Amino acid sequence: MRKYGQTRKRGQMRTVWAATLFLAGAGLLASSTRSEDAPQSKQYPPGKMGEVVRLGEEIVARTSEHPLSKQYVQNKLNCTSCHLDSGRHPQAGSFLETAAAYPAWSPREKRVITLEDRVLNCFMRSQNGIRPPNGSQVSVAITTYITWLSEGSAIKMNPNKPLGPNHTPELTLDGLKPNVERGARLYANQCADCHSEDGLGTDEGPPVWGKDSYNDGAGLSRVPKLASWLKVAMPLGDETLTTQEALDIAAFVNSHSRPKFVLSEHLPKQEKLGEYNGTQD
Repeated sequence: MRKYGQTRKRGQMRTVWAATLFLAGAGLLASSTRSEDAPQSKQYPPGKMGEVVRLGEEIVARTSEHPLSKQYVQNKLNCTSCHLDSGRHPQAGSFLETAAAYPAWSPREKRVITLEDRVLNCFMRSQNGIRPPNGSQVSVAITTYITWLSEGSAIKMNPNKPLGPNHTPELTLDGLKPNVERGARLYANQCADCHSEDGLGTDEGPPVWGKDSYNDGAGLSRVPKLASWLKVAMPLGDETLTTQEALDIAAFVNSHSRPKFVLSEHLPKQEKLGEYNGTQD
């Protein structure tokens, strides 16, 4: 297995990663899951609506450091760490057409949730933080941005799961079993250049375990879920992992310690909570 760093110099990877995080300024958008069918560009809405779309885009790209959102984040991840290209990636946590799937049934919360619910709950899990208030600038801006990425999509509410039509496809495992030892070797060869041997991240890639990564209540803390994401997203710009390799790396990554999710510790004070009927850790 070749070492990923052998095909891309560290400086080149920094450029790719920066493009992933800050593509916001370009305003380019793939409006379908096939990039070859996508228009060259999509114009921001005029006036105040366009300003809010841009604000949402900025927060998605710089969630952990943006002045409006950083108070709700307790790790070093940004929305775009999982929703690649600020949600424009056609499969890796895609936001494309996502708004059209909501309201949606959520098995975890055991109720129908809105797009706003989905966004706010992600702060508690993937960003190990505090749920922002309903109707806050953060909430309105991110959901406006996602809705803008969903313009023109036919509304088709999801009665099964809170997922959009371009969600990361589940892998067909066909009896494959994860192997942590193989995953350790693959991680060293394919992932450590960007995410560090200790998994705590570098300038090129975010932390994948430890206190600054997602907690054990996040979707990616489940090995099959992480494997599905790795298959379509990594190595960045050279997505060549086999299903078995993705499964092994996911098992290795999730074998490490990460914050424990306790729901009560991630909810704001009652006066700032707004509507939240979920009861599940």
